[in-house]
Amino acid sequence: MILSLIFASMQGSGQTVIPLYNGKIPNSIKADYLEEKAVNDQGQIRYTKVSTPTLEIYLPAVDKRTGAAVVIIPGGGYGAIAYTHEGTDIAKEFNAFGVAAFVLKYRLPSDKIMPDKTIGPLQDAQQAIKTIRMRAAEWKLDPTKVGILGFSAGGHLASTAGTHFGKAVIENKENTNLRPDFMVLVYPVISLSDSLMHKGSRDNLLGINANETLIRQYSNDLQITAQTPPTLLIHAGDDKGVKVGNSIKFYEGLIKNGVSAEMHLYPTGGHGFGQVPGRTPDRWTDRVQHWLKAIKKIN
Repeated sequence: MILSLIFASMQGSGQTVIPLYNGKIPNSIKADYLEEKAVNDQGQIRYTKVSTPTLEIYLPAVDKRTGAAVVIIPGGGYGAIAYTHEGTDIAKEFNAFGVAAFVLKYRLPSDKIMPDKTIGPLQDAQQAIKTIRMRAAEWKLDPTKVGILGFSAGGHLASTAGTHFGKAVIENKENTNLRPDFMVLVYPVISLSDSLMHKGSRDNLLGINANETLIRQYSNDLQITAQTPPTLLIHAGDDKGVKVGNSIKFYEGLIKNGVSAEMHLYPTGGHGFGQVPGRTPDRWTDRVQHWLKAIKKIN
């Protein structure tokens, strides 16, 4: 109770930060493992060694509310979280077109704090979706319009939530729907195969000696079904960090399975462009807004 009150009073950019779990964090080990925060000369915040997950809540102005919500999952190779650049800055963009945004600071996989590090981040993503749906009335949200947005390794986690929702890895006695209603994946890690993987993400999530079964399980292009949520993919062709083939392969799989999909490939922009001016010829969040209107998640 004391912990909840402390978190509820925390403010980031004027927004409320809440603990993701009430009580014990599942799949956790007590360890001498302190979260670290770094701020660069541009004021961007980056977290490492995250073991206590949180949601930072950004609600749109009353006159702009659409009822839609999105869980935002920043990237960082499953070794860090680019919290402002791919998190809170993006939340404000979504608020501008009436979408409530919830920035997820998720546990970074580590054998030191988790009995099974491969499911730790997915537990947090599922818990975020569950929390938003269960508190939808409180936040004036439509529980059928709860999506997920991920960048880079956060895109892998988002696409995992969107392809592995059939099996709950959290306690869900309420039987809350854990399927995102839509996905936005920005320069995402998708495949963990040798040819397309981002090695740091794969090693951090699965370990350096991951077997082929585990690699296939978390190669999300292989997990697409007709029930996979409508998806918007955004990537740059010259991305040297995460190969554009990740988005292309996922898009092809979505089309093959009859899933509504849209993809925008910029010729240049590199990796991690976020909302940095000049990296792409337009604002990709404008494309997200148009797409959400097209799939009838916002007006």
